[in-house]
Amino acid sequence: MRLQRRQRFVFGHLTATCSAIILLAALGSLTLELVFVISLIAFLVLVELTAPIAVTPRWRSRLKWVIAAGLLVFAYLVIKRILEILPPGVI
Repeated sequence: MRLQRRQRFVFGHLTATCSAIILLAALGSLTLELVFVISLIAFLVLVELTAPIAVTPRWRSRLKWVIAAGLLVFAYLVIKRILEILPPGVI
């Protein structure tokens, strides 16, 4: 039963990520940054939608490290994008 829930979580995330890649490719705006951001959002939504009520399995408690790493990379991408937008003399 545990493996089945874990597999459903992984398959759900893969499905969301692959769907995002196909949609971005169809729209002509496929970039690594957009794929990462949409994949991170899908991951966070999936974590919340599949959260257990009573008991948290050990594998789910390790997801906080994946979330933290994803948010750090997201913060880096946002800062990089802000620095690209700002005029050269501001910073």
